Amino acid sequence: MADTLGIVLTVFLLFVAGIFIWLAFSPFEMLGWWAGWFGDTIYWESPPEEEIAYAGEKECYILFFSGVGRATGETLSFRERDFLRRLAEANPQAHVIDDIFPYAVNNQSLTSHPLLAGLWRVALRSKAGGVPLAGYFINIRNIMQILISADRRYGPLFNQGVAEVIVNGLMRHGYTLESNAPVFLIGYSGAGQMAVGSSGYLKRWLQSPVYVISLGGVFGSDPALLQIDQLYHLVGSRDAVEPWWILAPGRWSFFATSEWNRAKRQGRITIVNLGPMRHTGGGGYLDAKKKLADGRAFVEATVDAVSNIVDTHPLLPAPNPPALVHVEATSAPAPLQVEEG
Repeated sequence: MADTLGIVLTVFLLFVAGIFIWLAFSPFEMLGWWAGWFGDTIYWESPPEEEIAYAGEKECYILFFSGVGRATGETLSFRERDFLRRLAEANPQAHVIDDIFPYAVNNQSLTSHPLLAGLWRVALRSKAGGVPLAGYFINIRNIMQILISADRRYGPLFNQGVAEVIVNGLMRHGYTLESNAPVFLIGYSGAGQMAVGSSGYLKRWLQSPVYVISLGGVFGSDPALLQIDQLYHLVGSRDAVEPWWILAPGRWSFFATSEWNRAKRQGRITIVNLGPMRHTGGGGYLDAKKKLADGRAFVEATVDAVSNIVDTHPLLPAPNPPALVHVEATSAPAPLQVEEG
């Protein structure tokens, strides 16, 4: 019995040590990009000849960033695809974009990584085959990128890279700098930090209205909160991840001078209670089966909440935007097709 316990304890300690070593080396990918080792390429899942050309501009643009379970820029979850379809139908004046992978500074998916693509493809395939442990490794990797984004040392570099990807993605989908079209960033779960962190750079570069919609988002007190036009934090009363905000000291009321508390006092933060919704899965924000007391499915109520936010912010007159450097995109290997549940 003692030998078995000793083996289990040793394996656990090795696992914990491995996580800390992984965490210590996580910033090197971003630092290598900043140093120019990987070039200026921004990667997209679809090859150039398959990029969609849009006739005419939309009044606004909505970008959706998925949670930590995503390994590519393509929306693979059937619940997320259903949510995005409903959102696009409810907002014909908006262009909905869902092909950005916010956990990489150059939008390169895990399955097209130059060194570890094979490993992540195996993990994604195993996850689709019902092996949850493989999915946890994807989650851990992306959580580490969230910590980098929230870090005051590495965050500014990482968030600037993500903002460049967003600008490139907007222009790829027909956005013009002269339009001054409002941009809405929806950060689901851990992607809330990616949306918040990059929004400040986006606001300065586009000189357009920029709004962040946190859908059960996890994020810290970021300088961008004092730069963007508004943050809407949508949260369910049964969301077990929501209490994790306590891990971000800047969001404690005790620190009155933090960006979070200053933004609250300035009226830049709006918290919306969506009702008895969980964080994900059955009973989550995107559930089409569970219903509220008024008869709306959870996903319908979520779409309505986002649509109401979009409707309250009309197009504003356009200023003269600064010139931006356009980065050419290249293709990446086709992602695996995965169905949730």
